[in-house]
Amino acid sequence: MKKFGILVVVFIVCVAFLSSYANADVETEKISLNGSTSMEKMVNALKEGLEDKYPELLIEPQFTGSSAGIEAVLNGTTDIGNSSRYLKDSEKEKGLIENIVAIDAIVIVTDTQNKVNNLTTQQLIDIYTGKIRNWKEVGGEDLPIVVVGREAGSGTRSAFEEILHIEEQCQYANEVNETGPIIAKVQSIHGAIGYVSLDVIDETVKPLAIDGIQASEETIQNGQYSLQRPFVMATKDTIEKQNEEVQKLFQYIQSEDGQKIIRAVGLVPTSNKMSY
Repeated sequence: MKKFGILVVVFIVCVAFLSSYANADVETEKISLNGSTSMEKMVNALKEGLEDKYPELLIEPQFTGSSAGIEAVLNGTTDIGNSSRYLKDSEKEKGLIENIVAIDAIVIVTDTQNKVNNLTTQQLIDIYTGKIRNWKEVGGEDLPIVVVGREAGSGTRSAFEEILHIEEQCQYANEVNETGPIIAKVQSIHGAIGYVSLDVIDETVKPLAIDGIQASEETIQNGQYSLQRPFVMATKDTIEKQNEEVQKLFQYIQSEDGQKIIRAVGLVPTSNKMSY
């Protein structure tokens, strides 16, 4: 009986050794992404789905801002640079390809107690450039407007200011480095106004209509909602010239599962705008 017990133990040890050896022999394939904090929710959702489909893939995202992501892909420290704005001509001239994977709406939000439901585009411009400073000037209560925005270099800020043609003109009371703190500031300050990505809107803030149009998939697709911007996964050269792992990521985004994920996080997919 003792001999049998020893044989069983030896067998178990051998199986465990062979199993660990076999697992060690499987090489992990990594894909690195860096860039826009606004794209974090979408990228993490795609990461989960992609790693389920391809267990050998390891997706390594960082969220340091659009400009930092673009610089990272240019200098070769990341495979994909995530940008929540269109690429500049100067960036394209350096060999970057603008792969638009989704369209996002920039939504204007206030605290839930604010009585204003709609702003015209001109009123929004005037608020952010300091010409309108009190909510009573746009049909609200007699309350100072606290203008909140992103930091310089943010893709969201760049897109917002470019759409409204107010680059370098905004007068911010508060500038924050990520999307989350915009929500927190607006939620906690009565009279605050801010801009965030559609996919992060929750019940703690109040989204405003612009020119009578609320942001939705329908109004983004038909172009009625004016404050919209691309979510770009920039690559150095075309997708077909990327390594096999990166190509798998873009193929997954274009798949039915990938498109469902993009819609599930509140974005509009645009798979036909990738550069093969």
